[in-house]
Amino acid sequence: MVGPALAAIAAELRDGDELIVIDNGSTDGTPEAVRESAPRATLVEAGENLGFAAGSNRGAALSSGELLLFLNPDAVVAPGFRESIEHPLTEGRGWAAWQGMVTADGGRTINSRGGDVHFTGIAWAGGAGEAMTDSPDRGAAERAGTASGQETSPERPSGTGAAGFEPGFVSGACLAVSARGFEALGGFAEEFFLYHEDVDLSLRLRLAGGRLGVEPAARVDHDYEFEKGPGKWRRLERNRWATLVRTYPTGLLGLLMPALLATEAALVPISIAGGWFTQKLGSWWDVIRWLPRLRQERRAIQATRRVTPAAFAGGLTADLDSAYLGAAGRSRVLRALLRGYWSAVLALVPG
Repeated sequence: MVGPALAAIAAELRDGDELIVIDNGSTDGTPEAVRESAPRATLVEAGENLGFAAGSNRGAALSSGELLLFLNPDAVVAPGFRESIEHPLTEGRGWAAWQGMVTADGGRTINSRGGDVHFTGIAWAGGAGEAMTDSPDRGAAERAGTASGQETSPERPSGTGAAGFEPGFVSGACLAVSARGFEALGGFAEEFFLYHEDVDLSLRLRLAGGRLGVEPAARVDHDYEFEKGPGKWRRLERNRWATLVRTYPTGLLGLLMPALLATEAALVPISIAGGWFTQKLGSWWDVIRWLPRLRQERRAIQATRRVTPAAFAGGLTADLDSAYLGAAGRSRVLRALLRGYWSAVLALVPG
């Protein structure tokens, strides 16, 4: 139910702020909740499920502000969020996009302190499940990064975030981006419908020379559940490949192709054991059907590139250190192999 999220963000608004709610054909009383909890909001009743990407783009098109903020309907902001989420803009940090500190379990644990992107395109919420610190200062992101090894691993990016590191991507659960930059890149990829669109947007911003960040003083609690049925895997996998095709520079993509094909082979038995092999097959079919369009999109996206392939690669990681990845993330042998392969790629990728 969107009511708690609406009431929380509505209480933070200042004169001149816009609150736009896109109702994607819901049946849970969302329009009534909007009118009750946020009567100042602009409500758009789409009449159908447009998906996160298209719905967000529609809302952005209606906005007249300099800064866009995308929030999930189950993301409840903490008091003081409005002031904190604007700090990167008012302080002139030069970030193209950023996120707040996304928590879970009523603020007791981390949901995302900034996302990680593996060089195969697999992406996850950084720090998910770790205990949250009590103080919402900027040191929180640094402590969270250290807890997961972000600052000590040579495969991770050094960066420009508030705590001295740059996330691989910023979470769509609480994503702030300049309206001008968002429009220039064409917004979210609407064909994705759901999942990975925040990764794709983040990588396109980085490709164009933009920096990403995390503002840990801006807290938002997200009612997150990873398991949403086997249908999720088809979208995750097809959108991962679409992101690879669209955003990875040619020199990097060529060097990674053996690893990408090996990953596909490894995912076959994993998907069979997990009961989502049919979804994996469906993702391959989707990518094949999409290839003509993806090639056109790739040409347009690569034309915006302002960084070297090596600099782009610096935002990726070789480690699969997510609790969601199970045994693969815990395997020391696999970690050593991936790090060795990634070191070779970084030595060869055009600088």
